[in-house]
Amino acid sequence: MSTIGCMKYDPDMHTSNHHNQLEILSALPKTGSPKATPLLFVHGAYSAAWCWQEHFLKFFAEAGFPSYAVSLSGHGKSRGRNMLDHLSIDDYVRDVEEAASGLRGSPVLIGHSMGGFVVQKALERRVAPAAVLMCAVPPQGLMASAVGLMFSKPALMSELNNVLKGSGASRKALKEALFAQPVSDEDLNRYFHLSQLESHRALWDMAIFNLPQTHRIRKTPLKIIGAQHDHLILPSLVEMTARSYGTEAEIFGGMGHGLMLERDWQLPAQSVLDYLLSLGL
Repeated sequence: MSTIGCMKYDPDMHTSNHHNQLEILSALPKTGSPKATPLLFVHGAYSAAWCWQEHFLKFFAEAGFPSYAVSLSGHGKSRGRNMLDHLSIDDYVRDVEEAASGLRGSPVLIGHSMGGFVVQKALERRVAPAAVLMCAVPPQGLMASAVGLMFSKPALMSELNNVLKGSGASRKALKEALFAQPVSDEDLNRYFHLSQLESHRALWDMAIFNLPQTHRIRKTPLKIIGAQHDHLILPSLVEMTARSYGTEAEIFGGMGHGLMLERDWQLPAQSVLDYLLSLGL
């Protein structure tokens, strides 16, 4: 059964959430003829659909695309908060499939960080009109990222380990992890309170236990983007992902891991829009 109801566009984003359902935020085109292909955004670890609500959902709705963001199980207002640590990447993939099944037409899948990894796994099972991997965990897994972070940013690595232990991270660590550009104290504080724990099982899946099978994913057109000052998924790892899929990466200068929240978020958003339009979507 679909967890997405029929929702009309309002300047404020809509949410659909009921017991045992997924939280879906949406922004639908307000005027004119909407595009036939919807967009489905998938968030990264420690986050939820709210990260797309800040800028991207409205931007793409105004460009004519019905735009949706799903909070994976155990995240945001979705089901499963009481069993987060038992959730696997396959559970998240099923969430994406469930959300996609409720849309009118097969959606473009757009995933950030862990969400980009989930999108890769989803593309093993379905061919999408297109997919966008933003600062995504590479198909080779998290190990290279963890090693790089350990040597380049040991204090940040220590803070992230504290998160895994359930003790939380500081606002300073959140800023260093996500931003290379200025962010207001008000926004940073809000993002800090919206952040949450992540499933240990899903993190281990991304490390070694459930890596993408790249040969099964190549049928979907892919756009792969990264950020120059991303400490979590280094530009070199984004480029490695692109090579794995026989394409090139676009790296945005002066930006950090949280591309959709950075001050210059419109740059990657416009690049993704241009790519979708170039495909005739």
